[in-house]
Amino acid sequence: MTPQPPHPPGYRPNYIHLAITVAGFLERIPPLALTPTWLALSAIGCWTWGDLRLPAAVLLFGPILADGTGLALLPRAGRSFGPVTPPLLALALTRTAIHAALGLAWPTLPGLLLTTALQLAILAAALYATWIEPFQLTVTSMALQSPKLDGHPPIRLLHISDIHVEGITPRERNLLHQIEALAPDVVVLTGDYLNLSSVNDPQAQTQAHDLLAQICAHAPGPVYAITGSPPVDRPEIVPRIFSDLPIIWLLDEIQDLHLNGHTLRLVGLRCTADRSRDIPRLRRLLDGPSGTPSPFTLLLYHSPDLMPEAVGMEVDLYLCGHTHGGQIRLPLWGAIVTSSDFWKRYEMGRYEEGGTTLYVSRGLGVEGLGAPRARFLAPPEIILWTLS
Repeated sequence: MTPQPPHPPGYRPNYIHLAITVAGFLERIPPLALTPTWLALSAIGCWTWGDLRLPAAVLLFGPILADGTGLALLPRAGRSFGPVTPPLLALALTRTAIHAALGLAWPTLPGLLLTTALQLAILAAALYATWIEPFQLTVTSMALQSPKLDGHPPIRLLHISDIHVEGITPRERNLLHQIEALAPDVVVLTGDYLNLSSVNDPQAQTQAHDLLAQICAHAPGPVYAITGSPPVDRPEIVPRIFSDLPIIWLLDEIQDLHLNGHTLRLVGLRCTADRSRDIPRLRRLLDGPSGTPSPFTLLLYHSPDLMPEAVGMEVDLYLCGHTHGGQIRLPLWGAIVTSSDFWKRYEMGRYEEGGTTLYVSRGLGVEGLGAPRARFLAPPEIILWTLS
């Protein structure tokens, strides 16, 4: 057996992502069935407040009730379709800890007023992260010049990643409007077409197929695609979604694209989320004759985890997604979780190493299972590249 290579520099086990996955087991429990839990947490949170226990309990239970109401209304409004119980439990535990800690430190009326202000701030942030930011689709403009590109006019390439269809929302409809308005020369899709919670849902599969068909209809040029994460883009499901669509599917494949007098070498690599398997396949794809000049090479791979190898193989532009930019970010810190072997080294945006440019898209959709259908300081994006 070939020995496994050591973890890459910066590797950290992704315990937070594991916790999100485990939280998916709570999604079948209706939030009303846990009413005793919400009452018990309110009692625990107010216990440190002495004579102010009763108003403290009311001022804790009220925001928990508001959280649950806001989450429950999301699917009814056609905004998102995730379970209520896991994110509600996370919010309730956070609120309880804050309430109890401040009651222990400052059990007075001014302390209770401060605690109430913090609870209201959490409520505002939660409503913004679930009702507003996930639908603020951003078009990020990027430019890259290379001596390998000598045609005219420049190529306008649109990068879309992590669509994660769980149901059609205003975000997907806005995507189609943006594609029509931008009129790119070529579109590339870098994986994860279904939400992890809806991989086996026939209705979501049909909606993903229809959305991809609309992307093709709105895009004036060719559309290329690769697979994403193995649990999401399953080989027995994704081909059915792409059936009868005029999308060029790159499965460990290279295709030369000639546009506006330029030549782009598109390298599409399947993602197994295992560097020890994916690195050799990338080497085999890019192992061309020595001494021959290579055209502008564009690598499409779902995650940023092959960046060190891409630099060594003289890839010019590497487009990926997978991290969602953390999806929920903290001020001054950024992503809490990235699902990357390199953790925060390539969490989102543009990176330059050697002669390689990497762009890690925040993606379009949101994580599934028990994770909140929320974005905070990481709005969805598509990226329009001008290559010249």
